[in-house]
Amino acid sequence: MKKKLLKLSGLVFLSALILSGCSADNKEIVTMKGGKITQDEFYQELKKDDQSKQLLTGMIFNKIALENYGDKVSEKEIEAEYKKAEKQYGGKKVLEENLKQYKMDVKTFKENIKTNLAQKEMMASHVKITDADLKEAWKTYHPDVDVQFIAMGDEAEAKKTLESINNNGDFAKIAKEKSTDETTKGEGGKVTFNSTQVTKPANVMIPDAVKEAAYKLEDGKVSDVITAQNPMTGEDSFYIVKMVKNKKKGNDYKPYEKQLKEITEQTKLADPTFQQKVLGDELEKANVKVTDPDFKDILNAFLPQKEEKADKKSDKKDDKKEDKKTTESTK
Repeated sequence: MKKKLLKLSGLVFLSALILSGCSADNKEIVTMKGGKITQDEFYQELKKDDQSKQLLTGMIFNKIALENYGDKVSEKEIEAEYKKAEKQYGGKKVLEENLKQYKMDVKTFKENIKTNLAQKEMMASHVKITDADLKEAWKTYHPDVDVQFIAMGDEAEAKKTLESINNNGDFAKIAKEKSTDETTKGEGGKVTFNSTQVTKPANVMIPDAVKEAAYKLEDGKVSDVITAQNPMTGEDSFYIVKMVKNKKKGNDYKPYEKQLKEITEQTKLADPTFQQKVLGDELEKANVKVTDPDFKDILNAFLPQKEEKADKKSDKKDDKKEDKKTTESTK
């Protein structure tokens, strides 16, 4: 969140400089013996910085998002996001103090929240989900299962622990004593997850390798020691899983259509190709024209289709010229 605040404050600062540089009144911003620096001089230097190009690109998309999708964002949503930020910072007072450090106030911060939510609305409006998409998501989907697990950092110790469990040891008691997962060990390692997320308790990360091994277990059965990379440390950890309730997904995806739609939507939204196409479509729809020659190329990366069409037209013209030359030479 602090990085986000820093980024936002930097954008606000730079945008103010760019906008002041566009002012018709070319004021002096620095004076000294034998010279001065005007807004226009500073603006011309600022344009040479790649960060200013990124900023202007961001400003364009922010403007498009707010203009076309801002009315879909409610005050309730903005307030909910603001409350999340308050919680992350440990209270309203602490958050406001941090905002001041980055020369922002609550009003500006909430305006940025609205912009971010409008951007999400813009991206989501382009998501189209087909039956084929749902069937593809269904292939790897597994509904919620209830398990108990023990996470350990030493393989030899994990194998000894598994022996104790297999010799009629109490899994919950052993989990409390041995597991390195502080969130779940107090409850005997209890956790509920599906193929996309841990649903209970929050803030627990289960490696995919552990999930896949768990899905193969019948109720009441215990896995072998599973080696997987710990998502928090990046190092190998060793897991033992006991299946409490394994829900088989069956052959019909219809009962899970809501979950599959959510998975498909998130997959599309995270796809860079999809993102670029959406931004390109929105630019064309908004008829954006960059009039400053120094910034004329900043949107090219988002409009590949337009470039391809131009290339094809150019190729056709060249082909026609070549055909004409060939025809004349044969006369």
